[in-house]
Amino acid sequence: MTATQRSTRTRKRRERGAYAHRFQRLRGRSAEQTGRHNVNLDCGWGRLLFGQTFLDPAALAAALLEEDLERRDIACYVRDPHVVLAAAPQHLFLDPSHTFRLDLTTYRVSNRVPRGFAVRLLVSEADGDAVNRIYLARSMVPVPSGFMFGKRDSRTIVYLVAEDEGTGAIIGTVTGVDHRRAFGDPEQGASLWCLAVDPQAVHPKIGEALVRRLAEYFQARGALHLDLSVMHDNREAIDLYQKLGFVRIPEFTVKHKNPINEKLFVGRPPEQALNPYARLLTEEARRRGIGVEVVDAEGGFFRLTSGGRSVLCRESLSELTSGVAVSICDDKAVTRRVVERAGVRVPAQIEFESREQLAEFLASHGSVVVKPARGEQGRGIAVGVDDLDAAITAVERARAHCDRVLVEACVQGEDLRLVVIDYKVVAAALRRPARIVGDGQSTVRGLIERQSRRRAAATSGESKIPLDAETERCLAGAGLAFDDVPEKGAEIQVRRTANLHTGGTIHDVTDEVHPELVAAAVRAARAIGIPVTGIDFIVRSPRAAHYAFIEANERPGLANHEPQPTAERFIDLLFPLSMPAAARQASV
Repeated sequence: MTATQRSTRTRKRRERGAYAHRFQRLRGRSAEQTGRHNVNLDCGWGRLLFGQTFLDPAALAAALLEEDLERRDIACYVRDPHVVLAAAPQHLFLDPSHTFRLDLTTYRVSNRVPRGFAVRLLVSEADGDAVNRIYLARSMVPVPSGFMFGKRDSRTIVYLVAEDEGTGAIIGTVTGVDHRRAFGDPEQGASLWCLAVDPQAVHPKIGEALVRRLAEYFQARGALHLDLSVMHDNREAIDLYQKLGFVRIPEFTVKHKNPINEKLFVGRPPEQALNPYARLLTEEARRRGIGVEVVDAEGGFFRLTSGGRSVLCRESLSELTSGVAVSICDDKAVTRRVVERAGVRVPAQIEFESREQLAEFLASHGSVVVKPARGEQGRGIAVGVDDLDAAITAVERARAHCDRVLVEACVQGEDLRLVVIDYKVVAAALRRPARIVGDGQSTVRGLIERQSRRRAAATSGESKIPLDAETERCLAGAGLAFDDVPEKGAEIQVRRTANLHTGGTIHDVTDEVHPELVAAAVRAARAIGIPVTGIDFIVRSPRAAHYAFIEANERPGLANHEPQPTAERFIDLLFPLSMPAAARQASV
């Protein structure tokens, strides 16, 4: 350790010690000194109840019991949580989160400028709608329409958003609360809530930029500290906060037992070991009182039971899907013939036999897709191949996954996934290939690894960008290699396929998809005879009727389609009597 490092460590230790001493002194102040009692603040998703303003623990417990349906109230700074819980032990629980505090008197403003996005105040209803979209994607409680816009001039609640400089899309958000204006806080504090980043965002350090901007906002207004609450096992977030200078403080949070908070007070269910695609379905089943038995967690197998009915599933593949339907989907050449006979438009295709045959097909179509006849998750697929030698190489790679290789005319457009359940389109989403954004300093390899970590964190490890030959080929098309350093702000597509498992992103377009695309997807599903499927089209736009069929997936991932009710419709199909009577009548 150098002398400079020792000096820095000593200085930080002294700062923490001085701060801890001041915190213990301030913490002793009671609600009598705030001048306001039993304070709660409506945040749209629920209320913040400031425990330090409640003189009577029973009054705080009673206030929590007044929580509205589909809202989540949070009692923070609860000094005697055991006494509050004793007042209503069947209805309240101690939240398993930690409280962290940033001392704004010593916080130093960062000189780093966000790259590719800007952080600003929320200024429109459209901003509020975009924030709600991110909340839903992150399984957070949304806020009533117009609520955030109505608070835009409030000096008690502040909403910040991160805006993509290229597209104008909102890709992150954070909420701040000024405690002095909320209840005359003698500690002159503030708090951070609802930090959320769009899981499809590609820019690095969005969350850090939002936290820093909020800290600087309150620091400029004279606040002495910024607090936040974070789940005890959210290691990634805790590491970020500690890097920014937050330290843990001994404060507690109490919540009301409700369906939103259920995971926090019922313990770890056996299905927690399942992957996100299976877990999404078992959680919906449990909400309806349907029994869940994990058969094989690693493979995603589970059994659902209600009354005398029992259904074995592997993620979204259930016993209701026949073996014949699975075999049709399994062979892409068969799938294409079956749906073509049903009037679904398909691109030209051949099965590879010889170099001469491939050369002729390539000359006719200019650019092709090479893929194994059997396979999933984008393995072995090469898109946009326009050179004969490259096509032969792609054939050999595809043969590693299946002896039979298909060569298909490459159709220009975007990848559209339509989720069809019970022969109705439940969700539609554009799937975009993985891309990186240059920062002028990092190599392509480093940017890919960084983006891959973010995609993995956003999808519970399901989405990663492979550093393989196909990624190398895609980069070569842009004149880059793994060790090159792209220019700052340069956007580089690193995969040609849009599969989630190879780092692709998903963007919901259900409300704008053209009726002809919906009809074609349903025709394809009926032709195959499959009750749950993901139909993939290449489209010019989800709002236009033009399309080309690519494939049908017998086990589509139903996660990552928020806010569409994919899990709900899947359980409706398996257990129709678990639907509310009104919903059953509406579906007839």
